[in-house]
Amino acid sequence: MLAYYLRLALLSLRRNPLLTLLMVAAIALGIGASMTSLTVLRAMSGNPLIHKEGLVYRPQLDNWAPARGWDQDDPTNLPNLFAYRDAMALYESGKSVRAAAMFPNVLPVEPANEDVKPFLSTVLFTHGDMFGIFDTPFLYGGGWDKEQDRRNARVVVLSKKTNEQLFGGADSVGKTIRMGAEDFTVVGVLDHWNPQPKFYEPSSGGFADAEEMYVPFNLGIERELQSSNNNSCWKDPGNGYQAWLQSDCVWMAFWVELESAAQRDEYLDFLNGYVTEQKKLGRFERPLNNQLHTVGEWLVKQEVVSRDARTQVWLSFSFLLVCLINTVGLLLAKFMARASEIGLRRAVGASRREVFTQYLTEAGVVGIAGAIGGLLLTWAGLVGLRALYGEGAVATLARLDPGMTAITVMLALAASLVAGLYPTWKACEVAPATQLKSN
Repeated sequence: MLAYYLRLALLSLRRNPLLTLLMVAAIALGIGASMTSLTVLRAMSGNPLIHKEGLVYRPQLDNWAPARGWDQDDPTNLPNLFAYRDAMALYESGKSVRAAAMFPNVLPVEPANEDVKPFLSTVLFTHGDMFGIFDTPFLYGGGWDKEQDRRNARVVVLSKKTNEQLFGGADSVGKTIRMGAEDFTVVGVLDHWNPQPKFYEPSSGGFADAEEMYVPFNLGIERELQSSNNNSCWKDPGNGYQAWLQSDCVWMAFWVELESAAQRDEYLDFLNGYVTEQKKLGRFERPLNNQLHTVGEWLVKQEVVSRDARTQVWLSFSFLLVCLINTVGLLLAKFMARASEIGLRRAVGASRREVFTQYLTEAGVVGIAGAIGGLLLTWAGLVGLRALYGEGAVATLARLDPGMTAITVMLALAASLVAGLYPTWKACEVAPATQLKSN
């Protein structure tokens, strides 16, 4: 019977191609607008480390000015970054399975290949545990160990892009590169790793690209570097780099990995104990308010996804609703124009259920056509976004994956069936006797 109803639906839609085109276009436009915005929002809201949710945490300590908080409008908001002395105290505490402090800067690179011009590279100074905490994928080699961290080994991990730039993509482990007037030995090359959002350091931009090189944390301290992103102080840190390190200025990120989610409270107790001891030294003069966030909680806390992005999704779905209301009107006009045909079918024995199924099938065919049109418009919209913003973060996010494709088709079909319910019900209400008498 379904094949029969489909044949009837196609014949009916071909009778008035202009009206059919209007219905399909209405659904396609609504689906295209809503799914384009939803696809981008879904990618922006993603958690790149969801498989370790409950194991990896971002601590926050409130070491800001006693008279005013970090955010005067919301006292629950704490400094996003760490002071050096606090990050080192937590790192050396041994209270976590892994721990890593990190801050970015820029170093000049002098390629051995004369065909490659010297360039400035973004470098993340971090501890070797970072690669295990974030499960970074390696194409060649691996990270460095704690011993290399301790002795400030001149080692480097390259991004896949930088390895292609310097070594043509070949296995470069063991080779030497000249960086910042020193020689570094390549110990690893990352496979493609550019988590979006950039959860581990959103202060540099929630959708900024990952760094190009990674070197031991203490090399940055040895070189007396600060973060190339944010460096915030609430009082004068004093003169000289050592005074900077001992100050309460915040400028580096800090992450820990615990054995299980059950250890969260235990680690938070440790943070509270640490701050309580520091209070005895005249630090942390604000009320005790330490926090510990999973990656998902941290992204929400940092408002990586702006309210504007969420508002755009609501507006696009409102537009879809308007399109569906127009489709309801068009279907109703189309079905009511065939009242005599419906009456005749009812008179020769067709039940209301059969009439309902026939016309709902027709609405479903419109939905399938709208889904195809919606997919094309969604694809065009995402291509347009990539063209508008270039090869930046939006280009990375503006991708239509199989999951979103399936959602688009199901949404279009469901929308058309919902839109067809009222017109179909009205078609079933046609009185056969009245239509036969009038004809």
